[in-house]
Amino acid sequence: MSHGPSTTRTEAFSDGVFAIAITLLILDIKVPPLPVPEAAATTHWLLDQLTREWTVYLAYLMSFAVILVMWVNHHDIFTLVERVDRPFLYWNGLLLMLISIVPFPTSLLARYLMKDAAKVGAAVYAGHGLLISLAFRGLWRHAIRDKRLMAPGTEAQVAKRSKQYRFGPLMYLLAFALAFVSAYASAGLCLVFAMFRSEEHTSE
Repeated sequence: MSHGPSTTRTEAFSDGVFAIAITLLILDIKVPPLPVPEAAATTHWLLDQLTREWTVYLAYLMSFAVILVMWVNHHDIFTLVERVDRPFLYWNGLLLMLISIVPFPTSLLARYLMKDAAKVGAAVYAGHGLLISLAFRGLWRHAIRDKRLMAPGTEAQVAKRSKQYRFGPLMYLLAFALAFVSAYASAGLCLVFAMFRSEEHTSE
């Protein structure tokens, strides 16, 4: 007995939002403008300009990894969810809204990582990750409630995913608190957590 429409349109719309969010990240990486006079654009000068932007490259790699892992998690949910209802669509919409914001905290972290305000930038970045992890958990908890939306025969996979999704909010909460002590440690923890989540999926 069907309890709601299939997931096809929801998946297609979600994939579009993920694609846009991950594409926008590259906009922060810009070609250094030519100096005045242009003859000053020597090999040493260009290498120096590119090296100065290392925080932008790092933030890009971090957020690309984070969005990629989130997309894989989102895909995994839809391999277990057979149908959707209206609350599920709203939970999914909340998650997509937060994912579309990723380029902003990424740019903020890159711009201020080497400044006195680095801790604020790291706190915003980790805090945003915390909100995304909470939205993910809300979406998942609604999906598995009463098993109305789940595909049959997925009980073992659901139990395994439920255990994994418990750690996301805790890790990002720790990274958020750590940001007020060390911006570098906070950003590093976010990166390590993204790599850990990626390793979980490749080992399955």
